[in-house]
Amino acid sequence: MAGKPKPMSQIKQLLILHRQGQGIKAIARSLSMSRNTVKTYLFKLEKLLSDPAGDLSADQILGMEEPEIYHLFHPGNPSYKDTRYEHFKSLLDYFLKELRRTGVTRALLWEEYRQSRPDGYGYSQFCHHLDQHSSTKGKPSLRLEHAPGEKLYIDFAGKTIPYIDRETGELIQCQLFVACLPFSDYSFAMAVPSQTLEDFLYALACCLEFLGGVTQILVPDNFKAAVVKADRYEPDLNRALEDFASHYGMAVVPTRAAKPKDKARVENQVKILYSRVYAKLRNRQFFDLYSLNEAIRIQLRAHNQTRMKQKGYCREEQFLASEKPLLNPLPTERFELRHHTELTLSQNNHVYLARDKHYYSAPHTLIGKKLKVIYTRSMVQLYYQGKKVAAHVRNFKAGGYSTVRDHLCSQHQHYRDRSPDYYRNLAAKKSPVLGQYVSKLFEQNRYPEQLYKTCDGLLSLFRKADLGTFEKACQLGIDHGEYSYRFIKNVLANHTAHEDHSEPEKPLPPHRNVRGKEYYQQQKLQF
Repeated sequence: MAGKPKPMSQIKQLLILHRQGQGIKAIARSLSMSRNTVKTYLFKLEKLLSDPAGDLSADQILGMEEPEIYHLFHPGNPSYKDTRYEHFKSLLDYFLKELRRTGVTRALLWEEYRQSRPDGYGYSQFCHHLDQHSSTKGKPSLRLEHAPGEKLYIDFAGKTIPYIDRETGELIQCQLFVACLPFSDYSFAMAVPSQTLEDFLYALACCLEFLGGVTQILVPDNFKAAVVKADRYEPDLNRALEDFASHYGMAVVPTRAAKPKDKARVENQVKILYSRVYAKLRNRQFFDLYSLNEAIRIQLRAHNQTRMKQKGYCREEQFLASEKPLLNPLPTERFELRHHTELTLSQNNHVYLARDKHYYSAPHTLIGKKLKVIYTRSMVQLYYQGKKVAAHVRNFKAGGYSTVRDHLCSQHQHYRDRSPDYYRNLAAKKSPVLGQYVSKLFEQNRYPEQLYKTCDGLLSLFRKADLGTFEKACQLGIDHGEYSYRFIKNVLANHTAHEDHSEPEKPLPPHRNVRGKEYYQQQKLQF
């Protein structure tokens, strides 16, 4: 009986024919068996019936199921009763432990085994028994049940996917972001420049827009962009990922470290995409990231629309029918990555954001205080004791200042507000004559900033002097074309503002050298 065992249904027929009194030749002819095979099974039957420990009858054997009958007639391989196996079995745990060490192979262990026992197993039997023992040592695997629209598994593929820089010809390797919904196995993939936080969150936002909704739970792997510190029970999530999840209304539940079975669905998707995306694009050239992602999107659509072998539908059909209606709606605005830092408000009324090399103002009353700064791609917001004290549009100009006037003290506000129009308007409000005098002052061919202190001096004199006297002094300056602080100050100090400064008209002395208008109207001069 070295050949393949007969089906147990035939063995039952053999037992029934034997009970009916049929001979070996007749049984062999009826069941298309050799006579030796019939003899062997009948010999085993007699041995089973005569065994006092078994206490079996032919009727009991016929009432058994086929696997039970098979076990009775084929109890096991005699090789496990070999003395060599007992010695080999004692070394199995040692072999498995050694295989975990660097550089240790099965061939090396077999050579050492044969040196210690020359009559031991050959290499093929050595590997066979080693595999048998390894499979029994494996832990059982649980099939996870997934609710529709509940979880989104995300990961990065282990292999990169490239495009060519059009200008330099350099091959740019990109990371492939992969996500899938475990209930329908509906997948998303996108190439990004790196696994950095910014690229990761951008790809994740694109994924949710691709799905057209938000799942309840996000299940990332333990890469640094998602998990700062891995832990079996309480992993430390990246602050930016927490902000992202809060914005979209999701809970983040990372997988256990070094436990790929926790996200087996997305791991399987990565393997499938190696053949359905990587392999199909291997002979094509792309010259920018956009065209590469367009090609990936086409292959991904074909993958999601391919009918699964063991199911009568494709991934996209299952997603649209069972999962998409259960997804939460997307927020009205896309998430912007938020960065957090603490900065001290310096004496110049600004905090310095080193990332942009730019300065942003805050109220002067907080000089020397530590402010909490939260900045996104578009905005910079400053907080003190939980209260927002300033908000600026983010500016990437290195060395520049973004200043809000109200954040400055009154002296600094006045200094920043100085301009010719500022002084003209202010003087005109004080006095029309002063306004006219200041306007004439700025009409001089001098740089405006040189006259700001002159205007401050004039306003100071205005506050101290009598209004009528001051206006007379200004009018005197206008009449004589004298526009300076010192002139007005001297007039007020010498009390000459009210004096009559007009010169009396003196008649010409009598003489004969008077030509008259007729002389100047003639065409030819007559002397």
